[in-house]
Amino acid sequence: MCKPHRVLGLVFVILALPFFSVAWAEVKLPAVFSDHMVLQCDMPVTVWGWADPGEKVVVAIAGQTAATQAGADGKWQVKLEALKPGGPLAMTIKGNNTIEIKDVLVGEVWLCSGQSNMAWSVAASANFAEEQKAANYPQIRMFKVANKTAAQPQSDCQGQWVVCSPETVGGFSAAGYFFGRELHQQLKVPVGLINSSWGGTPIRAWTSIVAQENTPELKHIIDNFNKSLAGFDMQKAQQAYKKQLEQWEKEAAEAKAAGKPFQKRKPNPPQDPNASPHSPGRLYNAMIAPLAPFGIRGAIWYQGESDAGNAPLYGTQLRVMIENWRKDWGGQFAFLFVQLPNFMAPQKEPSETGGWPLIREQFLKSLAIPNTGMAVTIDIGEANDIHPKNKQDVGKRLAYWALAKIYGKDVVACGPLYKAMTKRDGQIVISFDHLGGGLVIKGDKLKGFAIAGDDRKFVWADARIEGDTVVVSSPDVKNPVAVRYAWANNPECNLYNKAGLPASPFRTDDWEQ
Repeated sequence: MCKPHRVLGLVFVILALPFFSVAWAEVKLPAVFSDHMVLQCDMPVTVWGWADPGEKVVVAIAGQTAATQAGADGKWQVKLEALKPGGPLAMTIKGNNTIEIKDVLVGEVWLCSGQSNMAWSVAASANFAEEQKAANYPQIRMFKVANKTAAQPQSDCQGQWVVCSPETVGGFSAAGYFFGRELHQQLKVPVGLINSSWGGTPIRAWTSIVAQENTPELKHIIDNFNKSLAGFDMQKAQQAYKKQLEQWEKEAAEAKAAGKPFQKRKPNPPQDPNASPHSPGRLYNAMIAPLAPFGIRGAIWYQGESDAGNAPLYGTQLRVMIENWRKDWGGQFAFLFVQLPNFMAPQKEPSETGGWPLIREQFLKSLAIPNTGMAVTIDIGEANDIHPKNKQDVGKRLAYWALAKIYGKDVVACGPLYKAMTKRDGQIVISFDHLGGGLVIKGDKLKGFAIAGDDRKFVWADARIEGDTVVVSSPDVKNPVAVRYAWANNPECNLYNKAGLPASPFRTDDWEQ
């Protein structure tokens, strides 16, 4: 657990003269400024902290110095000129005391956030033994933000920078690590990853209360939360929980005595909504706000499972959160997200209902937000596990978008994305962006396409690649009006580009499922 640096400058001198003592205040830094940190290259470096009001603070690194005075509230901030990739360097901060931060690298820094699939460790991912053995990357570092909630935005968090090695990599976020490793290998610069994630959490928890209150479509979330706060009584909740637990224990004992299976879930203890990681703004306050404006190139986001039950609202929530974070950092940093993978029972019907197809669509539509990108993972999920073990391809696919769109590398950003449809002689012709050298099939014939007429009843379609398009038809639909591809929780689909990246699920209609 890492706390703000403190170099003791507090000295008590007891002299013969009565009532005489001297006390010097300490310059302090946020936890993210600590040994082994990575600073973002090629952009001004903002450093901030706290000191006595009016105390002079001098920050120095790589031959640069910047001085300021702490304000009346004790806060101070300086900006240093942009640094080139490299290191190690030392940063010193001098006030009434001196702090030295050692082994500082300069490179590419990314914030990694979301729920359990972002928190998921390298140790719990596929091929850990091989990955561990190969993880000798001292220029990759990860700062893990401690899981905390707060009712108000905080000025600091807990965490520490850890250097990647075979001994440490197991605890790294897998999606973050494999993303960062690809960047490091391709760009040949240090990579810093800030892992701020918490399993099972909804997007409302990662967005500020103010941002949600000021969005008409989201205001009801805050209104409902405020009502739950006002009506919460811990004593009553504890009493109700005690009764529920007693009933559960009784039923469990009866089932055991009768030799019957018992699958009823044990009740959870009550939790104050003011401190819940599911409550609006609580994770933003404790785990995002303290990080700004530490220099980053962008953020990667793997979340959405917890919001699949209310998928139509997710696009608005994602946009508001991105705008919220960008405002805190004061720029339009890159924001890349993982479109949810295939999960649950394999598809049977041509078009199936469910929150996962809808939330994938919200991610696809969110590419309209400037400077965003998406990793399609519809082919690397697991039917029986919401935590797919293949995080290597998740990280790589996020990195491909970054390399192509942000770093200007000659790589294909992603798989085919739906662009437009046209009707032609009883067929529908689908065109795509991100062709990646051309469309290809993995297997003998295209699967996953469904087609419907004015009756809105989808049937399995015949689909074939024709140049840079896919032509979709069915003898049962004479006048087709809509096409869906991979529209199910766990679809069977096999359209790729020649770069080996899968096409995103899509639909051409806007009908209710």
